Amino acid sequence: MEQLTITRKEGADYILFELSGVFNAYTAVNVQSKVYDAIQKQNVVLDLSKVVELDAAAMGTIMAAHNDADECGTKLYLMSLSNEADREILATGFKDLFHIIHSVTEVA
Repeated sequence: MEQLTITRKEGADYILFELSGVFNAYTAVNVQSKVYDAIQKQNVVLDLSKVVELDAAAMGTIMAAHNDADECGTKLYLMSLSNEADREILATGFKDLFHIIHSVTEVA
């Protein structure tokens, strides 16, 4: 079975979720529950540097979190995209929509 490890860290003005492994239809619900609660209160950073698979369900989770952030006045940042994550996000045609950063120091 596919595994996704989610590590939560808190910064001064953001919550960082480090994702490691497979982010797909089976594991997206785990990300969804954590991110959606956090995004209502403050900025969220998803570190995707260790994601080895990202599918349409995962992209749906990311898009929904992005939209929720807009509604709540917070921001969703995608940090350090793995090759797989970058390829999937690019394939959606919405890459310019996202706040893509390389370091948490870029969180505004």
